[in-house]
Amino acid sequence: QAQLAESGGGLVQPGGSLRLSCAASGITFSMYAMGWYRQAPGKQRELVATITSGNTTNYADSVKGRFTISRDNAKNTVYLQMNSLKPEDTAVYYCNAKRIIVVRKYEYWGQGTQVTVSS
Repeated sequence: QAQLAESGGGLVQPGGSLRLSCAASGITFSMYAMGWYRQAPGKQRELVATITSGNTTNYADSVKGRFTISRDNAKNTVYLQMNSLKPEDTAVYYCNAKRIIVVRKYEYWGQGTQVTVSS
């Protein structure tokens, strides 16, 4: 049974930092592309950052230069380091694991962790 468990969310002041972690189990972690998405109240879920099995990264324009995604295959964990946080970064952050084998897509989501940026 695939499971993704996020941690590290919380309340932080503008300009502050947080590091989110997502621990995966039940999947061959190193073979999956991993990603972070977020959903603010009243808005659609949006991509924040992704990292492929080959460590190629991609970021939303709104977080480039502030957020860094990384992975540790030995720990089956993906991280999101968030610096220079802004109130508009407030959202529930979700971890995603995705793998496509031929024509079949395997995709899993975590339960989410709340990040609130406020003074």
